[in-house]
Amino acid sequence: MPLALGLDLGGTNLRAAAIDAGSGALAAVRKVHHADRRPGAVVDAAARAVREAADAAGMTGFSAVGVGLAGQCLGSTGLVLNAPNLGWRDVPFGELLGRALGARVRVANDLSAAALGEHRFGAARGVEDAVLLFAGSGVGAGLVLGGRLHEGAGGVAGEVGHVKVRPRPGTAERRCGCGQLSCLEAYAGGHAIAARVREDRAAGRAPGLLGAPGGDPAGAGPAEVEAACAAGDRYAAALWEEVAELLGDAAANLVTLLNPSRLILGGGLLLGGTRLQALVRARLAARVSASAARSLVVVEAALGDDAGVVGAALLAV
Repeated sequence: MPLALGLDLGGTNLRAAAIDAGSGALAAVRKVHHADRRPGAVVDAAARAVREAADAAGMTGFSAVGVGLAGQCLGSTGLVLNAPNLGWRDVPFGELLGRALGARVRVANDLSAAALGEHRFGAARGVEDAVLLFAGSGVGAGLVLGGRLHEGAGGVAGEVGHVKVRPRPGTAERRCGCGQLSCLEAYAGGHAIAARVREDRAAGRAPGLLGAPGGDPAGAGPAEVEAACAAGDRYAAALWEEVAELLGDAAANLVTLLNPSRLILGGGLLLGGTRLQALVRARLAARVSASAARSLVVVEAALGDDAGVVGAALLAV
């Protein structure tokens, strides 16, 4: 099978890879840290990484590149409507990168790309209908329906991180990075959890989370909450219960609405048999439609960090 080129673009790092389109094996990878997030600077860094990956894989030329990007992308136009981690709005990234490379560029949300990678070579291989639910620094989903990647009329299907939720009584509305209030990601994304823990530590509501009172709250985040929960910290346990309710309800609604045969859990908050994953699974089981649950299998993502760049390369072919 021919080699294909993919680019996985995040807020601070990008990875370009040449993959075997028949097996998903990575033939060459280039990773770049991009401190300058201006579109022109990112285009330059991305184009250089793509060319280096192609050269390292022995490709004599290429006509197409697929991109998975952490943001809302307008279908196949390559227009990035909103990428909070990059600080972009209405950036024609596909056009800019295509001009720099002299190649066709196909841009999609990074979780759509990851879902495509998992469908072709990972945890959803051989499955016609699958949903990837990702909870890491942000929250989102990728959809494969009827054996095909489903991006919606405008390319933004699966943005479950931006559905509106009602937090527990007494919890203030929180503003999401997209600019709106009460998005799921504003309560259950890793960045949002870390911000809340810092606030609660400063207010004295989480004195035991980092050990003795007065500890540095700057390092508090999901990993610390998970560890504290395992150690019996009551604040951490209560926070994880709250986050699990929101993520579990989102998962149950996705399964009830779309009736997939496979729900794939991905992202640092849910991978590795965490306490939070167990709570989310329990909440899902309690809230999902019984008829939709009959055909459902819940698994962890199989491709890890490679899912996005592998799926991006598949977009190119």
